[in-house]
Amino acid sequence: MNLLKKTFLVLAMSILLLVAPFAGQADASTHATNITKTATSLTGIKYRYGGTTKAGFDCSGYVGYVFAQNGLKVARTSGGMYASGQAVKKSNLTSGDLVFFNTSGRGVSHVGIYVGDGKFAHASTSKGVRVDKLNDPYYWGKRYVGAKRIAGVNPVAAK
Repeated sequence: MNLLKKTFLVLAMSILLLVAPFAGQADASTHATNITKTATSLTGIKYRYGGTTKAGFDCSGYVGYVFAQNGLKVARTSGGMYASGQAVKKSNLTSGDLVFFNTSGRGVSHVGIYVGDGKFAHASTSKGVRVDKLNDPYYWGKRYVGAKRIAGVNPVAAK
């Protein structure tokens, strides 16, 4: 009987060690999907400087709201968000990654959420919450600064 218990224990521990590195990935993938759904569901809400609610959003207030609705906390400002997370190459973007832009000529001043297919959701000062092309040659493409992956949003960040 003792040998049977030991064998079972060793087998159980082996399975746990094999599976443990992947345990958070399913939850993280779900977070990315839910963040994208939440982000795009807010399309049309007007821009409001300093806004953090559905009454009106500024860019970082919008991102903070979307992440909070999915149980995640991020910094309040676009600069603070840019200072956190893991840098991601533009070619490796996945839904839920944060994308940053220089719209003021003084460094990171705008943030949005990558939603896939070369598009990002954000709170535009002129048109409110909307989805735009990341590589728009007329505006966003020229102002792109970089991207960050926030831990807990997708499998790569969870590592």
